[in-house]
Amino acid sequence: MLMARRQVFELPPTRLHVWEYQRYSCICGRCGHLNQTDFPAQVSAPVQYGPRVKALVTLLHQSGCLSVPKIQSLFEDLFSAPLNEATIQECQRTAYQRLEEEEEHIQQQLQQSKRIHADESGIRCAGELLWLHELGNERFTYQFVHQRRGMEAHQDTQSILLDFPGWVVHDCWAAYFNLEQGQHALCNAHLLRELNALKEQKREWAADFHAFLLDLYEKTDQGRGQLPQSQHARILRKYNRLLKAGYAEEPPPQKSARGRPKKSKGLNLLERLDMHWHAVLAFCWHKTIPFTNNLAERDIRPAKSKLKVAGCFRTLAGAQAYARIHSFISTVRKHQYNAFNELVNIFSGLTPCYRTGGT
Repeated sequence: MLMARRQVFELPPTRLHVWEYQRYSCICGRCGHLNQTDFPAQVSAPVQYGPRVKALVTLLHQSGCLSVPKIQSLFEDLFSAPLNEATIQECQRTAYQRLEEEEEHIQQQLQQSKRIHADESGIRCAGELLWLHELGNERFTYQFVHQRRGMEAHQDTQSILLDFPGWVVHDCWAAYFNLEQGQHALCNAHLLRELNALKEQKREWAADFHAFLLDLYEKTDQGRGQLPQSQHARILRKYNRLLKAGYAEEPPPQKSARGRPKKSKGLNLLERLDMHWHAVLAFCWHKTIPFTNNLAERDIRPAKSKLKVAGCFRTLAGAQAYARIHSFISTVRKHQYNAFNELVNIFSGLTPCYRTGGT
């Protein structure tokens, strides 16, 4: 009779396997022609690393945020096979080139979607400040690097927002409102943080507005639903009453010796809430609009982790490689596929499984 059972999960002994390919040839006895077989297409050098090694190196470098020296040490410890820096960098270049088609596929899928989350973050590259732009939804992630943060970046061919007809969810960065083809929705988490800061300064209107947004958040099932049309007018009236109370409470702009009159942070926020009320309340009116822009923030956050480890990108090519490779890794994970196996497919010249629905 079985009384107990215990299990131990353990790694097998790790070592590199070497597959040797031999090419045979023969000379025809009748015509003297030399006949010989061909090596497999992926075996292009006398000695090389296979797609699984390349996939692991790329995943460690881009997603694991390991530096080149740490990857070298890890391979030495695990496999007694030190990699040189050129090999590691070549893996990134190869992945970048082979993922060009995947990047185009991701762009096409996002352009056909109803909603795109947008965000941007500064990155250091060769001593210069560049911007990593994030565009994505629940299924796809697309990132690109540009010298500018604002509208110039989205007028570039790298961006897909200029003619995007759907909803753009963002953090109220003014440049996004220059995109006139689509509709806008704001991240209410950002607004709540600003309102909370004013609330701590004893601004009554900010406390009331904070409570108002949280109440709508609960009534829409934490931003996953929408309110009936019959309630829209009542909500809008309350919204306007809160704005009116805020304008009455905030101090007027202070005149300065030169330049524009200085406004308080509260007044600046009020004017944004007033000007973009439709974008603030979009999550109430439309079921497809979430309460926050957290999706874009989660997608772009790994770049900060990588910069903390590496300090900066040494070249523009390295930053561009990171953006394309991370876009692919994030996308396949959103599809619930294994990022390592999908990179193996890429290095093997195969179509990744997330595109075909295979296993």
